[in-house]
Amino acid sequence: MDSVRMDKWLWAARFFKTRSLAARACELGRIETNQQPAKASRDVRVGDSLKVRNDSGEFVVEVLGLSEVRGPATVAQTLYHETEESKERRMKMAEAFKAMPQYESSWESGRPTKRDRRVMSRFRGRG
Repeated sequence: MDSVRMDKWLWAARFFKTRSLAARACELGRIETNQQPAKASRDVRVGDSLKVRNDSGEFVVEVLGLSEVRGPATVAQTLYHETEESKERRMKMAEAFKAMPQYESSWESGRPTKRDRRVMSRFRGRG
């Protein structure tokens, strides 16, 4: 096996939960191969450099192996090697996200009461 479709490889390497999500990410331009936007049908070969943007962050990886089937996570991790710069950048982003203040709802019971809605209306300048 010399090459595998981009969407299949991304799915097998567990960057996306489904193959259709991987194909959609390619359509939206979230996948780059060798500094060029990649289509879902493009072939991935060993040695290619990929830039993958998903919900977990931005990964810059080098392809080490090919697979068309989704296996265990331990096998999926052997298909690529993430660059050190990419790891550091993701760690910094995670720390920045943790440092952001988290806002929680003040209504512990669920829906706001009539009194709470009146307070919100006054706050918004409607009453």
